[in-house]
Amino acid sequence: MSELSKRSTVYFEDDVHQALRIKAATTHQSISKVVNEAVRLVLREDQEDLSAFSERANEPTLSYEELLEDLKSHGKL
Repeated sequence: MSELSKRSTVYFEDDVHQALRIKAATTHQSISKVVNEAVRLVLREDQEDLSAFSERANEPTLSYEELLEDLKSHGKL
């Protein structure tokens, strides 16, 4: 770990901890590295979702009722 790393206590369910230990051992990584990579992946996905929401913010909206009517008019319901 680098000097800039922060320590935190995280409580895992037993089965998640067991899977995490196995993943770390089979990939020759520390548990910390596996957890950091997983957190980075989730944060990246969140950023992608936020970007998609921003890009679509100006699109016209359709109410649920309008959606159902559209589906019905196109023979999908």
